[in-house]
Amino acid sequence: MVRLITHNLLACHVKGCTSNNFPLALKDVQVELREAEFNPEFITNILPRLEWHALADAARQVGDTSLPPEQPEMMDDDLLRNLHHVLLEIHIVEGAMICPNCKHIYPILNGIPNMLLAEHEIG
Repeated sequence: MVRLITHNLLACHVKGCTSNNFPLALKDVQVELREAEFNPEFITNILPRLEWHALADAARQVGDTSLPPEQPEMMDDDLLRNLHHVLLEIHIVEGAMICPNCKHIYPILNGIPNMLLAEHEIG
């Protein structure tokens, strides 16, 4: 399943698409919520690797408004739980991810993103 933690790592790799290729926009997504065990240490450790603005925007695109647009300097327990929910409990089952630059569409079917490119798109 595509989770927002995964989405936060994906960028477009179409030949010639080297700028403004992250984050991929989410379109027509269907989501499932799946409970996951809360691990505050994991959330704290993954935080420096995340692109906050992309994550907060992706969360809004799937209907979750629990993250502030700007990353807070201090993380309290409520914010860690909200971050846990956004990163690990929201699963994208169907839809598409679209490059903001070249508009290439990466479909998501049965929770699996198709990131394969046609031969002429490989750089």
